[in-house]
Amino acid sequence: MARLLESLVIVLLVGLLASAASAADNQRDINVLYLRIATPDRPVLSNLDPIPKDLGLAGANLAVADNNTTGGFMGYQFVMETVDLDEGDLEAAREALQGSTAPYVLLDMSASEMTSLVDGTEARLFFNVRSYDDDLRGENCQPTLFHTLPSYAMRTDALMQFVLKKRWDALALVTGAASEDAMFADALRKSSRKFGLSIAAEEPWVLDGDLRRQAGAEVPLLTQKLGDYDVLFVADEHNDFARYLAYNTWAPRPILGGDGLRATGWNRVNEQWGAAQLQSRFHDLAGRTMQDVDYAAWAALRAVDEAHLRTNFAPIDGIRAFLLDGIELAGFKGRPLSFRNWNGQMRQPIGLTHASALVAMAPLEGFLHAKNELDSLGADEPESQCTAFGE
Repeated sequence: MARLLESLVIVLLVGLLASAASAADNQRDINVLYLRIATPDRPVLSNLDPIPKDLGLAGANLAVADNNTTGGFMGYQFVMETVDLDEGDLEAAREALQGSTAPYVLLDMSASEMTSLVDGTEARLFFNVRSYDDDLRGENCQPTLFHTLPSYAMRTDALMQFVLKKRWDALALVTGAASEDAMFADALRKSSRKFGLSIAAEEPWVLDGDLRRQAGAEVPLLTQKLGDYDVLFVADEHNDFARYLAYNTWAPRPILGGDGLRATGWNRVNEQWGAAQLQSRFHDLAGRTMQDVDYAAWAALRAVDEAHLRTNFAPIDGIRAFLLDGIELAGFKGRPLSFRNWNGQMRQPIGLTHASALVAMAPLEGFLHAKNELDSLGADEPESQCTAFGE
């Protein structure tokens, strides 16, 4: 009996090795281009949050490794080329696109640069992994451009759901000087109106001294101008000054945004729904914690892999159709991820986190939707300004 079992194991192993060898002989490559244009250097008030040099790219590398684990048995592999360009070098970016045959391109660049490079007629699919810009999913959308990073509107809707749940009605806002701060602040105003709230008091951030020494004196004077409020929103996307507001405001109130309660696509404190396993694998690969841009790049290539497997390696039009109407991707966030077929935005829960823990995962209980509760976050189909996906 023991010899029979031993023989069966040997036969099984030989069969698996033969299958693997056959798959290797007939292996197909799925080519990906990671195209990154450097961001402009900007003055900062603190050096506590350095930007990793491999931000985004590390997430893509993890996805390639994950995909190729399956691909090793199924006879395919993801092959990724990386092109790193200097700030504003659109001409080199166009040359990189023209010189590449990759059907899938991850765009790690600003919204304006994506708008310049993607016209919607390409026989390839692009994935935005850096920009939260709402217009990129609205009037400037393109039918070949997908978004795995959440929009500003998705993030601010999550915050407004939270304050509504808490019954914090009196809202105040401090806005920084960066263009990203202005876009986030504008999204906050729109989200407040969407949920029947309003921001009653606003102040621009005008302090530019050494806040490490002056915060205790300057911040109370600024926030005193806001009067009484239940919660203070901070539009500081780079977390330059928001870190100095906590415990220094005139009135002791909760702070949302900046260094307070954040709304993100991914954060290092995500541990539920198997997220700890993803965090661990990412840390082993990159030697740091996973950020939202990393997660966006990872999700993009995991979605491409899932689409290939589910469609039996369909051509690019079939992959696009499946992404828009068929995919349900496991993303370690408690709900399956999918794409909105009216603007290419990935539906996904938004984590509300502080530095040490996940507080809640939006959409929150009670915020319903006729089709998908995730569509309570961001521009829903009736209000979307994107028309390219209906053509």
